Amino acid sequence: MDNEKRIIEINGVKLEVDLRSAKRIDEFKVGDTVKVLDSRNDKNEVMTGVITDFANFKELPTIIVAVYKAGDFWSKPTIEFIPFNAETKGIEIVGVSAEEIIVSKETIVDKFDDEIAKKRNELNDLIIKRDTFIKYFGGGNHGITED
Repeated sequence: MDNEKRIIEINGVKLEVDLRSAKRIDEFKVGDTVKVLDSRNDKNEVMTGVITDFANFKELPTIIVAVYKAGDFWSKPTIEFIPFNAETKGIEIVGVSAEEIIVSKETIVDKFDDEIAKKRNELNDLIIKRDTFIKYFGGGNHGITED
């Protein structure tokens, strides 16, 4: 590196110092895991994300981050795609170091598999109810009208 610039690490963050200023260097590639701070709704929620695309738009280059939301008792796990660029408000992204514990791909796939199994069970229940209705109420009108 030349005499005007140095790379230093402070508390796990690499900085390029050029004697007049310091700027943070983040290198990302598609497939990198990142932490996403979402403060759009005053929640300040930190989520795990994966960079899925770099959209090299002429006017506004954009990083697309797929964010996994685990859900809770009332909501189901989801994947949200967040565009991140110079005009993005309320979203920050940072890299994840190798030492950090993050959600594994297998864990997320397992959560989605669980939700798929639940939906399949719901579908099977509806099929059984429909078939039961057809079997026992199919002989006559019984005051039931079709819409």
